[in-house]
Amino acid sequence: MAGKKKSKKTGELHPGRPTKPLSKLLRLPKGPVDLNRLDTAASPGYPGSGKTDAPALTAALAPELSDLQEQLYANGRSDVSGAPSLLVLLQGMDTSGKGGVIRHAMGLVDPQGIQLKSFKAPSKEELQHHYLWRIRNALPNPGMIGIFDRSQYEDVLVVRVDQLVPVSEWNGRYDEINAFEKEVTEAGTTIIKCFLHVSFAEQKSRLAARLASPAKYWKYNPKDVDARQKWPAYQEAYADALERCNTDHAPWHVIPSDRKWYRNWAVAQLVREHLIGLNLTWPEATFDVAAEKARVAKS
Repeated sequence: MAGKKKSKKTGELHPGRPTKPLSKLLRLPKGPVDLNRLDTAASPGYPGSGKTDAPALTAALAPELSDLQEQLYANGRSDVSGAPSLLVLLQGMDTSGKGGVIRHAMGLVDPQGIQLKSFKAPSKEELQHHYLWRIRNALPNPGMIGIFDRSQYEDVLVVRVDQLVPVSEWNGRYDEINAFEKEVTEAGTTIIKCFLHVSFAEQKSRLAARLASPAKYWKYNPKDVDARQKWPAYQEAYADALERCNTDHAPWHVIPSDRKWYRNWAVAQLVREHLIGLNLTWPEATFDVAAEKARVAKS
């Protein structure tokens, strides 16, 4: 029962809440990054016993998440220009669980308040613009929760590993990304950057599982094995991206992702904490409430 808090009024346990803010426990410290020293199977802040109670603890977050999101959405409907928004950025190696997080963690909130964007190889139109053009066009509207399945970081990851542009070009993009994210946060969007950290061995296991059942063939992509053969280069690229773009306005959170149950709970908890941090209130009525109550009563 460690990590569960008791209510001052009833003594009942509040499920699904860590003893310390998860946003602090998972926040990547500034400085050099060695991914080999970051445990992919850890479960910091988890208030339960493990895999068995994870579904219940994750589901327990749903009522509060739903209320918080509705409050955010309501502010967006009443104040289109001034309402805040939230952006959950999911980045990680193949099989790290971006789709699983979207399905299990972000699935706890109302889909009408979600804007989901998956970034694949740039289209011909996108290649005619600056690499941040398609990112900027996908930013969440006021009052919305945006989800990025991959992101602007592909332009300092795959572009770097596959040598698609000169070193001088991708090397200058870290500062551009930092400036872009600062601009976005100053405009009212809170960014939650999640690096889903999966191990080399666990990735192999998940790829094998996709080949073990015809029901999972659709999830398998032969190109994932090609990228796996470049694992050291990707780890180096990720380490640099995490180190050089770990700012106060948009810090990185490292999510240990070998345990799917922890990964999903952790991202849901991070969203909950950041929504609470917005200190939202319900929009005030723009009409005479008493008069409208009387009208409804007579209708």
